[in-house]
Parts: sequence; C-alpha cells; structure tokens
Amino acid sequence: MPEGAGTGHVLNKYLYGPRHPRTGGGSRDASYPPAVGAVARSRPDQNRYNFRLLAVNGSLFAVGGHSLQTMESYNPAQNTWTLAAPLPDTLVEFSACESLGRIYVIGGYTPRGRNMNVLRYCPAVDEWSVFDICRHHVRKQQMVSIEETLFLVGGFRRDSRTGESEDSLSVHSYNTDSREWNCLKVNTSKSGLSVSCTLHNDGIYILSRDMNPNTVGRHRIFLKYCVFTGVCEYVRGPPTEGNNMTLFSMYLPHPP
Repeated sequence: MPEGAGTGHVLNKYLYGPRHPRTGGGSRDASYPPAVGAVARSRPDQNRYNFRLLAVNGSLFAVGGHSLQTMESYNPAQNTWTLAAPLPDTLVEFSACESLGRIYVIGGYTPRGRNMNVLRYCPAVDEWSVFDICRHHVRKQQMVSIEETLFLVGGFRRDSRTGESEDSLSVHSYNTDSREWNCLKVNTSKSGLSVSCTLHNDGIYILSRDMNPNTVGRHRIFLKYCVFTGVCEYVRGPPTEGNNMTLFSMYLPHPP
C-alpha cells in the first residue's frame, strides 16, 4: 500500500485496497480478484489519506482519514459509494475493526487532544455512539477481531495514571460483551510502531521490527501470536524488501 493511503481489506474473495492516483491528490479503491489476477478501480467521492477500510455485512466502509470526519460505504455489486454517518469527531492515528457486524474505533487524537473513547458504529441504524472509555491512551496500533473480542496489536501506549509512555510490541484484548481489557503479551525488544498484522486461522500474524540498538530498527521480524494458547513464535522468512507493508489473509483458488 502507498505510504499514507490507508488500509485494505478482503471481501468476497477480493482484495480491496487504496492507492494514490498518478495525478492529483487523494486515493482510489482497487480490488484484486485472485482468480483472474486483474485489478479493478473505483473512486470514493472524497479523497482520503490515513483512513481505515473495513468489510462489514458485504459492504466496504472507508472510515475517517486525515482532516476528515466523514465515512463512506461501498457496494461492490453496484460499484457505488454513498455517505454514511460521520464520526463523532475528526481523528488521526486511530485504528478500527469490525466485530459482529459493527465497527469499533479506538485511540488516536481529536483536534482537542487524546481520544479516550471506544466508538461504535451500527450499520443497521447508521449511527455512531460512545461505547466505552479507555484506561490508557494508544495511537498507531493495529486491530483485528474474533467474534466479540477485539485485539489491539502494537502502537504507542500512554498510561493515564502514571503518564509513562512506551513503544513495545504488545497484544491487548477488549471484550465487547464484558467491556474488559486484558494485556496478553508485551515484548519491549520489538517495535510497536510500523506494525502490520492479520488474523489467519488460530493466529495473529505480525510484521514488526527489532529494537536492537545494533540494527536501529532495520531488522524486520515476522511473528505469530496464537490467540488460544497465548504463545508468540517466530515465523521463518519475513519479506526483506519494501516499506509500508500491509498483511492480508485470503484463500487463493487452486489452479485447475
């Protein structure tokens, strides 16, 4: 994905992702169907940077973006974009994910300061609400979900009680039923920034960088966090080339 463009998502065996047009500002939405290996393009009504693209109930939602409070939904069957209810506030450095047909937004900054709210969007009524309050502020994290549980991976966390901040590769969970937070894993030798992750089968696959002083963040690492056992293990063969990578999980068709 281009730097600053936003995230991508898989929907109905298609990979959708933002890209910068060759001329002009903003981003487009491109889809990659692996069966034919072609790329199709559709353009949202508004140019967006650093937004979140999520699949919810058969539609795609482009959430926020730099200096944008709006949200748009995309219908793949009709190839059309429509405006949805805007975010309660403009956000930057936030993250979002889908859980049980709803969108959850956590972290980042509003124009007035740190966003401590857990925001929830219900597509059925096209409405945002403040769902909960975070105990710690976090920014630039990644999020995935399994049923009612959200997993926050990496990011830069600040303890609201002590004022201490840390950049470490951590995994936290948030249960949307009980509204309980849990710290599942912390590794201070790995960077929590510039993290990409995806959920595949029983694990969260994480692409990060080593914080060893000798490598100064140049050493890329590929990890798997098992959500059922809590074990974090190295995966062989991380990609060595490229920047601003985004991980996806999708099942490719078998060749005839």
